[in-house]
Amino acid sequence: MSDVRVPILMYHAVATDPNEATRALSVTPEAFAEQMAVLADRGLTPVTTARLAACWRTGRPLPDRPVLITFDDGYEGVHRHALPALAKHGFPATLFVSTGWLRGPYDTGGGLDTMLDWDQVRELAAGGVEIGGHSHSHPQLDQVSDATLRFELIHCKEIVSDQLGTVPASFAYPYGYSSRRVRQAVRETGYAQALAVGNGLARRAQGPYALRRVTVRRSTGIEEFERVVEGRAIARTFAGDRALTKGYAVVRRVRQARLLVSRSLG
Repeated sequence: MSDVRVPILMYHAVATDPNEATRALSVTPEAFAEQMAVLADRGLTPVTTARLAACWRTGRPLPDRPVLITFDDGYEGVHRHALPALAKHGFPATLFVSTGWLRGPYDTGGGLDTMLDWDQVRELAAGGVEIGGHSHSHPQLDQVSDATLRFELIHCKEIVSDQLGTVPASFAYPYGYSSRRVRQAVRETGYAQALAVGNGLARRAQGPYALRRVTVRRSTGIEEFERVVEGRAIARTFAGDRALTKGYAVVRRVRQARLLVSRSLG
């Protein structure tokens, strides 16, 4: 079981006409429906993030050909367009919400497009979607102070718990960025597992707080999608993303070093 490699699909907005801020990482409702049909036709079995991590933690078997369907941020189209397509096939999924971006009493106005409200989040949860945390205001968590980091994690968890009556067990790092300090804080604040990006297949050996995902975006054609869910040509498909990530990692390390210096001087 330790050799099982699982595609964890990362979606954001599902919209016909998204704004420019979300367009590249969005998919059309038609594309999403077609992609869900591919999963069904190929006999893949969607599971939630919590179930995958629990199986790997306890040694319980996963179903045949597992796959995860995940959404970040909390865009309204997840309820309007994705939920009916998921329901058609009886698929579970996981939605990671940035609580300060959702419409309602905690809205900070930071949402990039039309966001879900809490009634819609509750309907998603009732429809078999696991609701996880994605911070409160969606910062780069490895670039903030310890106090801000803990606030982002705890406030998000408390709001989801208050609104849904259940404590979120899973977390996804905003922008996919984490560090040892961030992962430790996520664990200490009670999240049982967390997802990064990495654009690779998830494996048990990655550990429960650094599971990789693959990005599904507006430019993802159906043949590319089929290759990804079959676990074929992953490195070639995401070669450009990885090159950009490595370059930006150098910049981020410099920023983080400056942050540590400023803390020590303060």
